Amino acid sequence: MRSSALTRKSRDEALAAMSDDEGLDVLVIGGGVTGAGIALDAATRGLRTGIVEAQDWAGGTSSWSSKLVHGGLRYLYQLDFKLVLEALTERGRLLRTTAPHLVRAQPFLWPLQTPVIERAYSAVGVGMYDALAIVGSRGKSTVPIQKHYSKKGAQRLFPDIKDDYLVGAIRFYDARVDDARLVIDLVRTATQYGALAASRAQVTGMSKDATGRITGAEVRDLENGETRHVKARHVINATGVWTEETEALGGTEGGLKVLASKGIHIVVPKEAIQGSTGLFLRTEKSVLFIIPWERYWVIGTTDTAWHEPRRHPVATSADIDYILEHTNAVLGRPLTREDIIGTYAGLRPLLQPGTKDADESKSTKVSREHTVTEAAPGLTVISGGKLTTYRVMAEDAVDFALGEARARQTPSVTATTPLVGAEGFADAMRQRAGIARSRGWTADRVDHLFGRYGSEVSVLLDMIDADPELGRPLEHAPAYLRAEVAFAVTHEGAFHLEDVLVHRVRLDFETPDRGVSALEEIAGIVAPLLGWDEATTRREITSYREQSAAVLAAEQETTDADAARTRLRVPDLVPMADLRESV
Repeated sequence: MRSSALTRKSRDEALAAMSDDEGLDVLVIGGGVTGAGIALDAATRGLRTGIVEAQDWAGGTSSWSSKLVHGGLRYLYQLDFKLVLEALTERGRLLRTTAPHLVRAQPFLWPLQTPVIERAYSAVGVGMYDALAIVGSRGKSTVPIQKHYSKKGAQRLFPDIKDDYLVGAIRFYDARVDDARLVIDLVRTATQYGALAASRAQVTGMSKDATGRITGAEVRDLENGETRHVKARHVINATGVWTEETEALGGTEGGLKVLASKGIHIVVPKEAIQGSTGLFLRTEKSVLFIIPWERYWVIGTTDTAWHEPRRHPVATSADIDYILEHTNAVLGRPLTREDIIGTYAGLRPLLQPGTKDADESKSTKVSREHTVTEAAPGLTVISGGKLTTYRVMAEDAVDFALGEARARQTPSVTATTPLVGAEGFADAMRQRAGIARSRGWTADRVDHLFGRYGSEVSVLLDMIDADPELGRPLEHAPAYLRAEVAFAVTHEGAFHLEDVLVHRVRLDFETPDRGVSALEEIAGIVAPLLGWDEATTRREITSYREQSAAVLAAEQETTDADAARTRLRVPDLVPMADLRESV
């Protein structure tokens, strides 16, 4: 297999190879979790595959989810058993086979507010959830089954829950994941199997033959402005909330209609809430998750129609108030704005059955199942779904593009294909205590590294042995080693400071200043690896500072329109082309 390292050199070589005379079997447009999954699926079938993403990998929706791998417990109450079984089956695969280093089982409490009846029907629902998970895992449970607690028992698990909020609780399990890291590892694994991958490369047009069939795409290298023509037998559009704009490049009015729905989350430090599990709360509109991570809690989400430019959705003051209000209805010690260390916002691509419903408050009722269609001959489009079921979506998209006969000849193998860092993970984990002793690290430090890099921790250790300075923690973000910043560049395709801080060393939402205090040190590590001169380094630092300030300012606005306007006053360092000019 080829190297899985994503570098500036591998990117430039990939763009050159994509545009050669041989052409591709499959060109994937979109480097979120769906597109990355499609690239891996196609490459592991032996297809000559290329994937391009206009932003950084996971630059859109796939960075800003609730970071959960879950079956969708609420869908049971909509009697959507097929969707829940599909998602729970995928959850089991991720936990057991494909990404055990990234995906961790996570307990949640479901507070009960009335005795007997609510406990009974909730127990049936959660019991069915557990049963479907076991069916999906072929009789093997990958997480513990439900457990019931009295009021006092629940409060021992979650001391900060209000005394009068519950009469008892049910504990059940789902799983959590760093969504952006999952995407990056998917792309890296795809390159191991021969996929050609290029971020900051935007499709600005599509070509057709005399019959009207799509035969390829015009790809603009956003780093240098050059445009290349990529020939492809099949083009797959996996651009999420940009689905309709990308479809239009094919000169077709067919395809899918997608509604952009904004979801926001707040992040508070671990000490702000006393609890050893997450909380699953039903609201009048949807659900609210309070999710524990190692150093903080992630709380969300909202679900509101978004009409502003899709490049930079932002949390408004009203959004933050909504999350705080619903969270404080449960907590005995209310959170305040001073507790918040970060926020983030993302857009869900919600499929519409035809024309968009005029009543957009109904967006939470739109099915989350995905749809694959042919927008034009040679152009396959997929949208909908959710992070947990990315692999099924990818398999369906490739099967659809190839056609039934060829799909049977070259079936998907991704259900048993480990991602980078997963191969040998269990054996590598046995070395944790020895690594901690020999390096003088805490057990938490070692667990942090294994939870991000899996068996590739050995690569970081080799880097540190070659340059001991990389073994030091970042001064203003000591949870991370300097080696993790270097690895983002040498292996994970980070080309700019924002790539490092937003999608890899995720200080963008983990610190109140969005990582600005660590910026100079991080730039000092990145600059020599990417060959930056002083002017380039200063431009990168200035750009990130200004973007961070714009996000913080946008959070003070009340409406989406005002917040988006405030954020967009600061231009992107690497701007995307306006697709409307190309249609």
